[in-house]
Amino acid sequence: MKRIELEKLNNTRDLAAIELPGGRVEHGRLIRSGQLGRASNADREWLKDNVSVVIDFRSDMERYEVPDPVIEGMVNIHCPIIDDIAAGVNRDSQSNEEAIEMLMTDPDNAMRYMCGMYETFVTSETARAGYEAFARKVLESADKPVLWHCTVGKDRAGFATAIVLEMLGADRETVMADYLATNGFIEHDLEAIANFYFGDAGSMESRAEDAFRRLFGASREFLEAAFSKAEEMYGSFRGYIRDGLHISDEEIEAWRDAMLSVPEESL
Repeated sequence: MKRIELEKLNNTRDLAAIELPGGRVEHGRLIRSGQLGRASNADREWLKDNVSVVIDFRSDMERYEVPDPVIEGMVNIHCPIIDDIAAGVNRDSQSNEEAIEMLMTDPDNAMRYMCGMYETFVTSETARAGYEAFARKVLESADKPVLWHCTVGKDRAGFATAIVLEMLGADRETVMADYLATNGFIEHDLEAIANFYFGDAGSMESRAEDAFRRLFGASREFLEAAFSKAEEMYGSFRGYIRDGLHISDEEIEAWRDAMLSVPEESL
């Protein structure tokens, strides 16, 4: 899991660093990130030179409040996953206020809430349509550098990355390790959010801090909730991709062969 060193986009990572059955993906082909709207001038130059397709999972309100930069030659595709207010997942101003109110409850409630949100990635028609469009675009863009993002790059983008890694043949622990690594990359963002609402993150009571971390951080239980729901509804996570997102095994195999065709010594 290699971080791409950019000035303002802390959670931008190249999947080429992940070891997969059959080799690795070529550098710069599959990239996960958070919102691009705060990119510096140098970051924008990097995007212009290195990314052809951007897939944005955010809601209309999030995109309105912090739009992605318009960059010549870079196609931006909107694949919304959640339309409504979703505290802890969407990061528009109203959703953030809902999330902070939730800190008045206990951390276990926050955990149950977030697990339920991840289950909706599997059960919601809006989410399935968004992830189907995303997966289809990734398969169609095997010869182009693709970047996908939500706001922080944790939940919607994290689940999208799980889909991509499953299609690449990664085992469950590899998928989980990439997902949990997000916590290290967004620590600065979490501190900024906490300081904005609490004045000083260090002054939070322990229960509030625990609930805050559960709402805004990545937890193994969240992704496991989505996997469990996929297995319940479709028999397996691959079954969810095949029958829920309508991506055939044959399409996946052909795409994977193309993505892993680069000799490992050249990576």
